Amino acid sequence: MITDSPRAQIVLGITLATLMAATRGHHFGALEYLPTASWAVFFLAGIYLRSRWIFPALLTEAALLDFAAITWGGVDNFCVSPAYGFLLPAYGMLWGAGSWYARHHQERAATLFPLTVSLFVGTVLCELISSGSFYFFSGRFEQTNLIQFASRFVKYFPWSFSAVLFYTGIACVIHAFFSATGVSTAQSDRLRTSN
Repeated sequence: MITDSPRAQIVLGITLATLMAATRGHHFGALEYLPTASWAVFFLAGIYLRSRWIFPALLTEAALLDFAAITWGGVDNFCVSPAYGFLLPAYGMLWGAGSWYARHHQERAATLFPLTVSLFVGTVLCELISSGSFYFFSGRFEQTNLIQFASRFVKYFPWSFSAVLFYTGIACVIHAFFSATGVSTAQSDRLRTSN
């Protein structure tokens, strides 16, 4: 039940944008004990949202949140470097992985295999691009080499993947609930307009 209903697209878009704003790097202390949802937001948006302008809108939101946090929120600007622009292709990998999965989605349990593959591959590519660009091009590390980067990847990737898996798992449960109840957004819209 990946829906193209305009109402569902708007609700999902607002929900994902709000989730990113509430958890992105804990800039504003809103939900300080939850992991950042930014990567999961790009993956889930690739699955559920059809409009092409959503990807640049989410990129803009992420940049504005970072800018506001550094400018007015007192957050350190350590992560803002010449490598910051590499977030565009990094997030693009997650969006693309989500879009790929959406084309292969089926309303049955077998869909968990392509979902898992796309989630894992998208997160690996995102981590390689975002962490790799920061490690090699940010100017924050005096000496860089592939062996040291590999050890950093092994250290940080499990945390990144668990954060994406956490939010995607919640989305799966919500999706399964709506699929099991058989109530699509289009059906609920029709019920509301007929009353």
